Amino acid sequence: QVQLVESGGGLVQAGGSLRLSCAASGSIFSIDAMGWYRQVPGKQREFLAAVTSGGTTSYADSVKGRFTISRNNAKNTVYLQMNSLKPEDTGVYYCAASYSVIPNFVHYWGQGTQVTVSS
Repeated sequence: QVQLVESGGGLVQAGGSLRLSCAASGSIFSIDAMGWYRQVPGKQREFLAAVTSGGTTSYADSVKGRFTISRNNAKNTVYLQMNSLKPEDTGVYYCAASYSVIPNFVHYWGQGTQVTVSS
């Protein structure tokens, strides 16, 4: 089993920045990809960004150029730097981990952290 714990969410004004962190623990030796998703009430969880153990990144069009995903393998931690935040970025942000490729396969989820962007 793998445990994922997110932190760094909060309230920010439009145009501001936040940095989310996700610490992984447990049986993480086989984990390859880690990523971030966002969910708002009444909608499906939306893929935002992913990074492989080798550092290859991918992004949804909605966040490309504004969000940056990074990973510290020594600390088993993945980060999401969010800049130029918009009110529509409001939602619960979930960390994800996969033995394969995100967004194709997600094997573990964190508990989520709320991000609220005020206009």
